[in-house]
Amino acid sequence: MKITIGHLYPDLLNLYGDRGNITALLCRLHWRGIEAEVREFRLNDDIDFAALDIALLGGGSDREQMLVCKRLRDNREAFAEYIENGGVTIAICGGYQLLGEYYRIGDEIIEGLHILDIRTENEAGRLVGNVVVDSTLCDMPVVGFENHGGRTYIGGHTPLGRVMTGNGNNGGDGCEGVIYKNVIGTYLHGPLLPKNPQLCDWLLEAALKNREWELELAPLDDAIEAEANRYIVERAAR
Repeated sequence: MKITIGHLYPDLLNLYGDRGNITALLCRLHWRGIEAEVREFRLNDDIDFAALDIALLGGGSDREQMLVCKRLRDNREAFAEYIENGGVTIAICGGYQLLGEYYRIGDEIIEGLHILDIRTENEAGRLVGNVVVDSTLCDMPVVGFENHGGRTYIGGHTPLGRVMTGNGNNGGDGCEGVIYKNVIGTYLHGPLLPKNPQLCDWLLEAALKNREWELELAPLDDAIEAEANRYIVERAAR
């Protein structure tokens, strides 16, 4: 039994320590005695989505986002099939935007992958700061850091949660992120998963269930992670 994690374009999409999400996934698997490996895919690499259990698509600048989107369009059908078949994906900031219909910047439109029915508009000002989210996926709040000019509108999709502190998807509707099948899209950097162990385990459990492996994740001592989470919640409330 081995979990395979695909890190998509880590040389281009790695803002605010997004690579730390890979570390969190690996550690929480290894601490439970579950074998795992990471496969990194650069811009010119072919991606075998069928061989992956979890895919990470991080955040990047608008220029890097355009490069990645052009390349991913070549793999769009395989990526969409992976997601529709329950493949686990964590998409952050620019990676989150790419899963949608488009990202409009002034008169320019960056066409997305059309996997999720979401749309992003670049509007005046940036949404920056610590974020605290109430999510049904976790008992503790989901926390992270946002810095984005795009405003994402998720239509009829389910949000990751309701914003308690911060701006979230667009600073207007009170929602942050999106959940679709086993996909989590979010604006939260930091990295996200080390401070949100329950969210990390949700992804791991989804990957195990998608492989139909009869294995429950053993509980871990998350005292340090819970303290980091609590500190951010309290700091954001000041």
